[in-house]
Amino acid sequence: MVLTSLDDDQAVETVSIPLAGKSSIADYMVVASGKSTRQVASMAQKLSEKIKAEFGRSPRVEGLPTADWVLIDAGDVIVHLFRPEVRSFYNLERMWAFGDTPAAGNA
Repeated sequence: MVLTSLDDDQAVETVSIPLAGKSSIADYMVVASGKSTRQVASMAQKLSEKIKAEFGRSPRVEGLPTADWVLIDAGDVIVHLFRPEVRSFYNLERMWAFGDTPAAGNA
C-alpha cells in the first residue's frame, strides 16, 4: 500500500529496504524522493491519511513543516521522504544496506 501510494504520487527513486536481521524497529524501510518540498509534503499527507483509513491508526509524522525530510512511522514500515539534495546528503540507503550487495547502478 505504501509503495502504491508513493507511485501514484509520482515519487522518485523509491527503494524498499527489508530490515529483518538488521533492526527491530520495523520490518521495512521505504525511502523516496519528491521533486520539491510541496510534493514531499503532499505525498506525506496522502500516505498518512491512507494508513489511517486502512489500519485505523494515525502514523507518527516528523518534519512536515519544512518538508525537506519527512519521516512517517507506520509501525511495521518506516517511510523517509526527501527532497533529492537532502536525500543524497544523508544517504540512508547506504547506511541501512550493510550486508547487502550493491543495487545496480550504485556500485
